[in-house]
Amino acid sequence: MPRAGLSPDAVVDAAIAIVDAEGPGALTLAAVAGRAGVATPSLYKHVRNLAELRLLMTVRVMEELTERLGEAALGRSGDDAVRAVMRAYRSYVVEHPGRYASMEQSAEPLGKVDAAGERLLGVILAVLRGYDLEGSALVHAARCLRSSVHGFAVLEAAGGFGLPEDLEASYELLITMVTGGLPHRTARVT
Repeated sequence: MPRAGLSPDAVVDAAIAIVDAEGPGALTLAAVAGRAGVATPSLYKHVRNLAELRLLMTVRVMEELTERLGEAALGRSGDDAVRAVMRAYRSYVVEHPGRYASMEQSAEPLGKVDAAGERLLGVILAVLRGYDLEGSALVHAARCLRSSVHGFAVLEAAGGFGLPEDLEASYELLITMVTGGLPHRTARVT
């Protein structure tokens, strides 16, 4: 019989607490079981294995990020929406580097992960549609936006910026470069 209070969500909560505190390398089923106060075999009633737990964590992180970006974009459009989404994305990564780094980055079809990824991408695409982008131009813009934010935020979270210049000023320049590269209703990217 499963332990009262233990569920797949509770197992994911324990796993996320571990990666938040110690990084993705510390994630093991034994560590999760210890954090949840159960024997490792008890976890198998809730998750099949570590790989499935990682996928469930990925879904959780994507859902959190989707919510954060959606809230940031709400009521905004154009450059204002892109700025808000880029700031929200960066703040999530910097606040939660362990859980963000534990996200599975796979192009393989993964069911729930695909659905969560589509919702996350949907927010980004909705913001970029304010530039009258569609088709491949929309995909290119989404890739550029995500790559820019991801790269900066991951480097920042890892302490990768050692020079004394202000990080906020650097990030604002990145935002300006991204928004400046988007078509402003008069030009189209092909």
